[in-house]
Amino acid sequence: MSSAEQLTEGRTPDDGARPPSRLRQLAAASVGNAVEWYDWYAYSFLAVYFAEQVFPADTGNSLVPLLSTFAVFAVGFFMRPVGGLLMGAVADRRGRRTALTVTILLMGAGSLLVAVTPTYAATGVLAPLVLVVARLVQGLSVGGEFAASTTFLVESAGPGRRGLFSSFQYVSTTLGQLLASGTAALLAAVLTEREMGQWGWRVAFLIGALLSLLGLWIRRGAQETRSSEQRAAERPGLFEALRRHPRQSLLICGITAGGTIAYYTWTTYLPTYAQVNAGFDKGDSLTVGTVSLAFFALLQPLGGMLSDRIGRKPLLLGFSLGFAVLAVPLLHLVTDAFLSLLLVQCAGMVLLTGYTSIAAAVNAEVFPARVRAAGIGFPYSLTVALFGGTAPYVGTWFKQAGHGDLFPWYVAALCLVSFVVYLTLPETSRQKLET
Repeated sequence: MSSAEQLTEGRTPDDGARPPSRLRQLAAASVGNAVEWYDWYAYSFLAVYFAEQVFPADTGNSLVPLLSTFAVFAVGFFMRPVGGLLMGAVADRRGRRTALTVTILLMGAGSLLVAVTPTYAATGVLAPLVLVVARLVQGLSVGGEFAASTTFLVESAGPGRRGLFSSFQYVSTTLGQLLASGTAALLAAVLTEREMGQWGWRVAFLIGALLSLLGLWIRRGAQETRSSEQRAAERPGLFEALRRHPRQSLLICGITAGGTIAYYTWTTYLPTYAQVNAGFDKGDSLTVGTVSLAFFALLQPLGGMLSDRIGRKPLLLGFSLGFAVLAVPLLHLVTDAFLSLLLVQCAGMVLLTGYTSIAAAVNAEVFPARVRAAGIGFPYSLTVALFGGTAPYVGTWFKQAGHGDLFPWYVAALCLVSFVVYLTLPETSRQKLET
């Protein structure tokens, strides 16, 4: 195989370096991304255990500490647009690998800070303040991670394989989430609920901090997808993508809105939704989440390969219309029975694959390489912050207000909005990636 064939549609690596192996590039992005998302998702899986440790419990309403914890979860999401913009700019100007190194260091630091967060009983208001700072750092990291890893993965793919490579964005994200869910489930199985609430949840975050060092080591083997000459010749400003490509930026928002609400509802909030709406057992909900996430990870490459054969639009339209029609009946089927939650979660995962398996490719195909990372990072992360990061809070708030049945309609409405956007998209699966 020639050097030209080994590179990504005409791209060159750094000067003096051998052309990167596609498998090695894929591993560097995927393993590091899995570690990032383990750290991020451990918070949501363990929120029910540490809520009363960090927030005052004597409020007269048992949902208030949990609501406060999910509010901090949402606050972390609102740092993601900043991370997408800043780390995206670093990726466009200094290289994708540099940005990926910074993001995983930030995530490890944030996870360590969560692990050592003091209790409200011991330090008062300092406890939630430390937790907020930790989530802000993690939000900055994960916003930049998506921008950098999306561009890195898609630019590392060969012609006709962008959908397949794109799918590993959510394969690795899901593996990180699966590891977080599995760790939480294991801790819940071997520790009593009292031990989990007192100190068991901290163990998961300490593991995350250590895994970040492993991810950093693995990413040292990655090579840039754009040469130093390309980066030196193109020094885009911080807001250049927004200024010169406003239509594309709005398009990213429309593409993401339905996908993010469906994703965070089905992969993050559904166990808690089952607990607060149907009285589902905490430990069993973590087990269901673990099984369904494993199923979801297996689906991603299949969706990516299918999009390389038949195009991106059929998958996007199937996903969005499916959720617009089925989100309400599916969520109403959730009861306190183990099988009901498992079937509902797995059914949603099948529909969701139409978006997640190709989201990275679809987003990357919108922008030129010059501003691709920052162009994707800011509008994507802003939309996720508005609709994905708030999903657990909105769902729990609806329940507290006595209108829990409205949340499924909220999910369906956003998916319908994205369906309309997908109808306007050109098919890009056969087009050369713009450089």
